[in-house]
Amino acid sequence: QVQLVEAGGGLVQAGGSLRLSCSASGTMFSVNTMGWYRQAPGKQRELVATISNGGFTNYAHSVKGRFTISRDNAKNTVYLQMNSLEPEDTAVYYCSYGIYEGDHRAWGQGTQVTVSS
Repeated sequence: QVQLVEAGGGLVQAGGSLRLSCSASGTMFSVNTMGWYRQAPGKQRELVATISNGGFTNYAHSVKGRFTISRDNAKNTVYLQMNSLEPEDTAVYYCSYGIYEGDHRAWGQGTQVTVSS
């Protein structure tokens, strides 16, 4: 079982930045993918960005050029640097772990990101 703990959410003005982190504990597959998803009120959960243990990344079109996902494999931690934040980025952000993208074997508890206009 893998447990995920997120940190770094908060309230920021439009144009500002936030950095989220997600630390994993437990027995992890040697080949795995971690990622960030978000869910705004009244909307479905959607992909934000994913990264494999080999460093392959994938981004939602809406965040390309503004968000950067990275990971420290030695610390089993994934980060999401969010720049040029927009009110439309307001959501609960969830960390995910699995073997491949879309394989959600564990979720974090979620962290709220609120961007004011």
